[in-house]
Amino acid sequence: MKICIPIMAENVESALRKMKRAFPIADILELRIDRIGDVNLKRLLERKKENILVTNRRKEEGGGFTGKEMERVALLKEAASLGAGYVDIEAGTDVVLIHDLKETIRKGGQGTKLIVSHHDLRGTPGIRSLRKKFDECAAAGADMVKIVTSARTMEDNLRVLSLISAGRKKGVGVIAFCMGEMGRVSRVMAPLFGSCLTFASLDKGEESAPGQFTAEEMRKFLKGFEALRPFGKLRTNNSEG
Repeated sequence: MKICIPIMAENVESALRKMKRAFPIADILELRIDRIGDVNLKRLLERKKENILVTNRRKEEGGGFTGKEMERVALLKEAASLGAGYVDIEAGTDVVLIHDLKETIRKGGQGTKLIVSHHDLRGTPGIRSLRKKFDECAAAGADMVKIVTSARTMEDNLRVLSLISAGRKKGVGVIAFCMGEMGRVSRVMAPLFGSCLTFASLDKGEESAPGQFTAEEMRKFLKGFEALRPFGKLRTNNSEG
């Protein structure tokens, strides 16, 4: 059960200070470089880079990057070349640019894992559409598939969480949950279903997406679930991430 804390900041110095605070309480840090001013990846990846996910979210999926797509992906390629543990690229990115990023990872030989993601800011589609999107992400060469939607009903959470077991049966790592107030329950349940990561903020007001708990809150929730037996023991023994 891994908690990922997103890091957003006005500049690199502020980001480094937040990273120092976040490392002791996070399993993974997500550098939201689309939300960090004057990005210097070499400095940001000086410490524990194997535990860092680099994301340069495009505007269409809730990100802050406003430049050209080639420039956006070039920063992800740089992160992979520097040995970041993970990079995240949206499935909607041009296939040529995704291929270029995969080639950089392959040639770099530093073990960077590729997360191919899809974020629906409007709602949660039906299960067929979700599984089609999942297959699209997996076919792009993902080490992990990330599907995040916006929950409008409690049933939306169940549809998205069902992708986790479906992906695990195919041998693909999955990150899946819902955003928004209605989706908060899925953020807690996702690790118990086998999601590779769940996201939580460093502090209140530092959320990178609606519905995030703080890392402290998430730890308390997961600790409570782990205390349950035999279910907690069963999930721990069978967890893949």
